[in-house]
Formats: sequence, C-alpha cells, structure tokens
Amino acid sequence: MSDAAAMEASLAAVADAGIDIRHALFDRFFAVFPERRASFMIVDASSVRMTDETLQMMLGLAKGESWVWPLVAELVFTHRAYGPLPITEYDAFIDMTVEEVGAAAGPAWSADTAAAWQRHADALKAMIRKARAEWESAMPAGAPQPAD
Repeated sequence: MSDAAAMEASLAAVADAGIDIRHALFDRFFAVFPERRASFMIVDASSVRMTDETLQMMLGLAKGESWVWPLVAELVFTHRAYGPLPITEYDAFIDMTVEEVGAAAGPAWSADTAAAWQRHADALKAMIRKARAEWESAMPAGAPQPAD
C-alpha cells in the first residue's frame, strides 16, 4: 500500500469514528505552549483551518502534489505576523497532529501507517525550515525595505 493510501485509510477511520482531532490536538498544543493561546483570536475557527491544512499538506506531500510548497511558503510568511515562532512549535504541532490521527484511527493505525505519516511529517518540517530560511534571506527585517 502506498503512503498516500495508508494515510487516506487512517483519515477515513477517523471520520468513521466521528472524531474531530482538533480539540485534543489544540488542548495538547496549548498545554505545552500555553503562551501561544494569546495568538489566537478565535481558537475554534483557527483550529479547524490549522488542523485541516496540516493534514492536507502531509497528504499532499505523500501524493507528490505541486501545490504543497507554495502553500507552505505562504503560511510561513503569514505566520511571521505573530512574531518569531520557534521551529519547535511547528515541529510539535505537526508531530501532535500525527499522534492524534493515530489515536483516533484506532485499529486502522499500524506501524506502516505511522511510518507513512512520519515520513511526510518530517518532509513538511524540512519544507517549513526551507521556507523560513528563504524568507529570512529575502526579507531579513520581516518587511520590504523602503526604496531609496
């Protein structure tokens, strides 16, 4: 079974179980990074989007989708508005997302499925690092410099 097929099967199992992983995901994230809660005006709305985008990007990577890189680059840039976000927060959120899918997927979760998710979680983390480095190189102050 391909990584994408294994990942899709686990997502289907989560849907069949009727579990919305974002609640447990954000509870865990805020337990580890309580100071980050203040960055969210409306946690309920943001949690839907962040969870969906994270899952979609990992699945997109598994499918070799070309839209993943531009989305990652855009999201990394827009997240600069929240100040210097430590890479550990990105890593933790991605890892917690995979763990919550695993917990919710129940018997559909296997070592092979976990490995598939982790491969693409690691690829997403590498892509985030690349996007941050490129943005920092292009715009070190975080914004365009005034013209002379």
